[in-house]
Amino acid sequence: MVSKSNFLMHYPFRNNKVKGGIRMFKKLMILTAAAVMFSAMGANAADFSGTLAKIKETGTIVLGHRESSVPFAYIGPEGKPIGYSMDLCMKAVEAIEAELGMDLEVKLVPVTPQTRIPLIANGNINIECGSTTNNLTRQQQVDYAYTTFITGTKILTKKGSGIKEVEDLAGKAIALAQGTTNERAIKESIQKLGVKDVKILSVKDHAEGFLALETDRVDAYSTDHILLFGLTAKSKDPAAYEVVGRFLSFDPYALMLPRDDSAMRLVVNSTLASLFRSGEIKDIYNKWFMSEIPGSQALMVPVGDTLETNFAVQAFPK
Repeated sequence: MVSKSNFLMHYPFRNNKVKGGIRMFKKLMILTAAAVMFSAMGANAADFSGTLAKIKETGTIVLGHRESSVPFAYIGPEGKPIGYSMDLCMKAVEAIEAELGMDLEVKLVPVTPQTRIPLIANGNINIECGSTTNNLTRQQQVDYAYTTFITGTKILTKKGSGIKEVEDLAGKAIALAQGTTNERAIKESIQKLGVKDVKILSVKDHAEGFLALETDRVDAYSTDHILLFGLTAKSKDPAAYEVVGRFLSFDPYALMLPRDDSAMRLVVNSTLASLFRSGEIKDIYNKWFMSEIPGSQALMVPVGDTLETNFAVQAFPK
């Protein structure tokens, strides 16, 4: 039998070919390892799509926020947006950073009832942090995370105005923010009940609506009842106003998200479900609804059975 060494000695041309083959094999191994490494990197990037991929690529997450939706999202005394919804959004940002494995720059963009849906729909903002009602009509353009608050349409007026219900608006003026569910609820109620001679002043946001009431340009302003308490608490003379009437609509608030983006929605919903399960949501709630808040008095609005049940139902297990 001829040994491998004798074989190579007797057939030097084979020796060269074998050595060349070994060198080629090593090169192929190196190239294969590199290919596997880059493939893994590519697979990691490919794990993210839609909004998450865009955020990872740019290193920036864009949050839309309201400026006068106390206590959900409003400009605080230091000139920065703060509030209940802002706290929840920042929790979501932390979860997205963990998901992507990177720190993110947070860009804050003010929105109004008129601009919030288009800005989410066209991708200019990634999450809207405010006081936005989830309804089926809006779901044709945007998506929503789990419900974080439940409220409804009521009326704010000055004490002594004689207004106690929507029927009392006959011959009076009311300010309504354009593009809100409250605007639709008031108009539908006026029409359904046949309330006559109601003058409607369209305003861009809650701050403008309250200013119109404060300066007697209108007799009332209507939006979600919790926002009316927030506007009153932040006013110069809270005792001069009262929230009146029955609920004209029920409105579940939720953080607004891009439509058809299940991966982004899952990260945000997982964050909220964790807060609901742990009970941390109640600490955040009490911070903004049961304590004195920056630039405003304490609202003193307890969480209530309905919202408590909402948190329990949405505390989905991992």
